[in-house]
Amino acid sequence: MKRFRLVLRTSLTLGWCLGTLGAAEQPVTLDQVPEGLVPISGDEAMAPEFSAELAARYLDGAALNWQKTKKCATCHTNMPYLMARPALGSVLADSGEVRTFFEDYRKVRWEKKPPNESQGFWTIVVGTGLTFHDVQTTGKLSDVAREVLDLMWTVQREDGGWRWPDCDYAPMEIDDHYGVTLAAVTVGIAPNGYADTPAAQAGLAKLRTYLKNDPPKSLHHRAMIAWASKRIDGIATDEERTQSLSELLTLQLPDGGWSTAGFLTDWKGLARKDGHPLDTRTSDGYATGFVIVVARELGIPADDPRLQSGVKWLLTHQRESGKWFTRSPVNEARNLISNVGSAYAVLALQACGELPGWPFDEPK
Repeated sequence: MKRFRLVLRTSLTLGWCLGTLGAAEQPVTLDQVPEGLVPISGDEAMAPEFSAELAARYLDGAALNWQKTKKCATCHTNMPYLMARPALGSVLADSGEVRTFFEDYRKVRWEKKPPNESQGFWTIVVGTGLTFHDVQTTGKLSDVAREVLDLMWTVQREDGGWRWPDCDYAPMEIDDHYGVTLAAVTVGIAPNGYADTPAAQAGLAKLRTYLKNDPPKSLHHRAMIAWASKRIDGIATDEERTQSLSELLTLQLPDGGWSTAGFLTDWKGLARKDGHPLDTRTSDGYATGFVIVVARELGIPADDPRLQSGVKWLLTHQRESGKWFTRSPVNEARNLISNVGSAYAVLALQACGELPGWPFDEPK
């Protein structure tokens, strides 16, 4: 790892009201985080240098704060936490409380009353978090993750989609399309041949029909399809996948990063309520991490100059709390996209060898 540096700051105040945690190796726990969402501001200064430990502490604090305050799984905070947090395990152990919380959806919440079609969102979010975490840790699909993925097909609509929240929070919580592509990515990445099981095969057939009948509204969603199509046949052609990747890479900004809003300009009718244009010229954590992850998944080598410029941006744009900031690109959403953006930043650094253990090189 070329630039993997660890900054240990035993007296640092992180903005999560953690106070004095004691020794640097002690994990952040649910008891230590405040209840009540902590504001995510872009005014915070940049960290003097990249710190894997601060990234771990930020992700821990954000996920546990959401868990404590909202008591639910969500695609913008604790789901991506499970996807990315194992990449930081060598510098700071996590408390395991987020993983347990996700497992309890299947083992406790859904034990007597399984989810129904109107709750389809939950099965995708929980299944994605558990599946990616399995790949990053044991490399095997756990029984609980398999059960959640199996439940996911039982709440799939006849048109092949799932009910997904529309909070007007682009690009993740605004339409059903994102949930469908997220499900496809998860099933494709699931180990132990899960995509070949009868339940998955039947569900994927319906999923393909949905994507055929409901084309993507933006480059962001085309990129999600391209990512999923690496492992799931019949979703995108080689030419379509290459075109989407080319469009993503072309939008790289002079400072080496990418802007999330830049992936949304072709979404007809999407506009800010305040009347301001989408900010396509400011690099952010979500877009930069997302592009690097998708590019690596689609075969771009880690030493590609474009990806290395993106890596440099990530290494130099971590904030003092450990996060990478992303402003809500369309409408006010508490800048919660910064949490998934920080997770993607970690995944991107892992994908390019700056953090250890990238496990997604080949379909499993």
